[in-house]
Amino acid sequence: MKCQAAAMIALVLMASTGCAINFAKRSPWDIQQLSELSDQLEQFKTLARLKSEEAEQLRHAKELLEQRLSSSEVSIGYDERGLVTRMLDRVLFDSGKAILRRSAYPVLDRVAQVLQEIHDQPVGVEGHTDNVPIKHSGWADNTALSLARANAVVDYLVQRGIDRQRLTPIGYGETRPLTSNDTPDGRQKNRRVEIVILPQASGESYKNEAKRVSHKASTYAK
Repeated sequence: MKCQAAAMIALVLMASTGCAINFAKRSPWDIQQLSELSDQLEQFKTLARLKSEEAEQLRHAKELLEQRLSSSEVSIGYDERGLVTRMLDRVLFDSGKAILRRSAYPVLDRVAQVLQEIHDQPVGVEGHTDNVPIKHSGWADNTALSLARANAVVDYLVQRGIDRQRLTPIGYGETRPLTSNDTPDGRQKNRRVEIVILPQASGESYKNEAKRVSHKASTYAK
């Protein structure tokens, strides 16, 4: 596995330093291959930090989520936090609202089923927004809306049998965009909820992060 990781790192470095063909001249297939390689490297880095049993649990969870969540508006992958299921806000909520749409129930039901199968792992639920100021929906700001949405997802998962002690909601508002907010497409990608299956060793520090963020968060102002 170390050799595989080294090869991945070498290829990524070659691409990023110009030792390979200029990125701008690459075909769409080449770009897709680099993207997949980057995803594999991120997966390796995440799983390498875990005990073998825990790493296997996250691999299994990823397989189950990919089998059960087929929507183009849901993505599943690894980053430095753990295993992330990312959903656009419109999958779960109406614009400016924090009440789950009925059409969101089947998606979250499938997520809950997977979480029940890996019952030892802590889970973070993060709300994110674009940077457009709130004017008419009654929320004090984007942070308040994002936290309310994270809490709505947590409440639903608890109703489906997930221990609330495993779940930590965080509302990041507009502070952690995936991409630029300068275009409608970019803003749409930034409006999302992320359900993060965390390594056990990260559970307590994640809760501390939630306390830090919530200390700064605004409240409902309706």
